[in-house]
Amino acid sequence: MKTRRVIVTGGGRGIGRAIVQAFVAAGDRVAIFDRLANAEPLDNTVAHEVDVADSASVDAAVAAVAETFGGVDVLVNCAGINRDKVSWKLTDAQWDEVIDVDLKGCFLTARAVIPHLRAAGAGRIVNISSINGLRGKFGQANYAAAKAGVIGLSKTLARELGGFNVTVNVVCPGLVMTDMVRASPPEIVTKAQEEMVLPFVPEPDDIAQVVMFLASEAARCVTGEVIRVDSGQYI
Repeated sequence: MKTRRVIVTGGGRGIGRAIVQAFVAAGDRVAIFDRLANAEPLDNTVAHEVDVADSASVDAAVAAVAETFGGVDVLVNCAGINRDKVSWKLTDAQWDEVIDVDLKGCFLTARAVIPHLRAAGAGRIVNISSINGLRGKFGQANYAAAKAGVIGLSKTLARELGGFNVTVNVVCPGLVMTDMVRASPPEIVTKAQEEMVLPFVPEPDDIAQVVMFLASEAARCVTGEVIRVDSGQYI
């Protein structure tokens, strides 16, 4: 398999970091888009400080990567934030910030990368959503709406880009044992575990391995799909 040229948004930590590490382990070149400019560097990666909610920032970073790498083959949109609050207490700013990063950021990065994938006549886009974009969650009106939007956006892009041999798919994690989750109150993890049917909480690498499949030639006929990686938490 040829060395792929990959962009991962939100690749500075958590699930995004695990995805970056998986592509690097496969011998690919990876550009990390993140607000964390001081993220620990990895071999075969370049880091760009990018605000995914700002089109100028995104467009400049994608152009720089395409020039450095000679093109783009894979985009993984993993950048996301949450500002949890019940809907009647949710401010305009909290709504806008989550929608801008989690949904608009996904669109802006895809829009900037698509011309490179079309020119190459092949490519992969994998967008990270959430099971809460499928079912909703108390206190997450902004986050659930954004993640549901990512699914609708992805299905539309799959239809628009299929003729160019570009697949677009979605991975929906449930609770994942990131450093942030490990630092959260224990009852949050316990409640999620009670919803799961498998006896373990997913790790970031569990999400990364599904992304790697969707980005591979083995998934060449898979597009417009939404794959849950949640130890059965959704069901």
